[in-house]
Amino acid sequence: MGANSSAKEALNRDGIIPNRNLFAYAAGIAGQNMNYGFINGWLFYFCNNVLKISADAVGMITGISRLWDSINDPIIGALIDRHTFKKSGEKLRPYLIYLPAVIGIISLLMFKDWNLGSEKAIFYVLVLYLLWDLVYSMQDVALWGMLALSSPRSEERTRAAQWTAIGVTVGGALSGLVPLVKDIAINNFGATDKSFFFGAALILGLGGQLISMSAYKMKESVKNENAEKESLFEAIFVLRHNKTMLLISLARILEYIKLSVPWAYFFESQVFYKVGGMEIGGGTTQFVYGLLTGAPGTFAQFAATKIVDKVGGMKRVLVLAQVSSIVLRIISYFIGFKNIWNIVIVAVLMGLQSIPAFMVNIAHRSLMSDSIDYVEYKTGKRTEGITFSMQNFATKVGDAIALFINGKLLTLVGYNQNIAMTAQNAVFMKWQWPMFILGPIVGAVLYLAVIVFVKDDKEERKFIENELKKRREAATEKSKAELNSI
Repeated sequence: MGANSSAKEALNRDGIIPNRNLFAYAAGIAGQNMNYGFINGWLFYFCNNVLKISADAVGMITGISRLWDSINDPIIGALIDRHTFKKSGEKLRPYLIYLPAVIGIISLLMFKDWNLGSEKAIFYVLVLYLLWDLVYSMQDVALWGMLALSSPRSEERTRAAQWTAIGVTVGGALSGLVPLVKDIAINNFGATDKSFFFGAALILGLGGQLISMSAYKMKESVKNENAEKESLFEAIFVLRHNKTMLLISLARILEYIKLSVPWAYFFESQVFYKVGGMEIGGGTTQFVYGLLTGAPGTFAQFAATKIVDKVGGMKRVLVLAQVSSIVLRIISYFIGFKNIWNIVIVAVLMGLQSIPAFMVNIAHRSLMSDSIDYVEYKTGKRTEGITFSMQNFATKVGDAIALFINGKLLTLVGYNQNIAMTAQNAVFMKWQWPMFILGPIVGAVLYLAVIVFVKDDKEERKFIENELKKRREAATEKSKAELNSI
């Protein structure tokens, strides 16, 4: 017993994260992203094409709700930073076991068509989405904040960030099966959009959140010494010290300013191929395209830390990802999609771009985790909650911008949700390919304009890490001395 206890203490002291904990954490991330990928990818389509809410109205509703929700995120993050669970003394882990089932049930209800009519359906979806987002925000801040608490060592947090990226990819891949399964269910088994989306919400929405509970196995290895010692305003205002996080958040928001609409509109309206005697529709092509474009980046994630070293650091990964996206998208535009070989070549090019692109979130999370150490060095405060709430904030503001743009673009090209995709007007048909392949370039350019100002100094990072280690050791010795004097 004593030997085992000593081994555990040594493990914690060294900051090494056990592989079993990393795997459980990654599985939890995968489950959460099954939920998020499904809702983020298909709620607009479901409201527009199943509930028959106009594209402009859907863009306005979801955009406004996400903007409002984004305001709540820093407040939620600050409240989490100020709170410690009395029973366990933990800051974040308990949220990972208490919240998933609630989020999953709300997710399921959002994809239930009660035949309310479009006006009542607007209110129904809005209320459920606001509730979903409030609870999801708490889970999301805790889930990603655990990355910074997983170890006091930067290289271990980077390793954890690598595993989380794999989890995100797996979750995204599972939610990415939706168009393929949708094609099969509707064309071969007589399912309707209404029944299909409710079944998908049951598996990906509720099921994904139940899987996310495995993240609870990750341990908190860095103690939060400053909980409940500051006002809510002070907890939020500490953001001013975190330039890295602020720049990354701004860059991520600007990246959403892309003149495009969801993939499904392009693939289901434009793409239909005959190969031999086999007919390949838009949903199947979208699935294969996603598979081809995502596979290289997915496998590259397993060597993420080595790739980052080869490239020369996290910041260079971020720059390379956007520059390669701009260049390869322009080339792809001229290749086109008129036959199956064209779209395969485009998929291969986008697959090459996915290698640095799939490193982006690893770089973001690693840099943000390191920035928490910097804030602790400057202020003595740990800010996992407020820092990773800004990740959620950036995503929601960006989503809101994207949804506004989606609604406006679909309205401008005359999209009619009451007729089939393939029966849309000539203007709609003309603009789908340019929006799909070139639209994201706008966001890439804006992202680059901000990210170049992010600082990525390895020597400074090591210095801060060592200084914090000394402080923690001194605090531990002081606590022991106080206990011995009693």
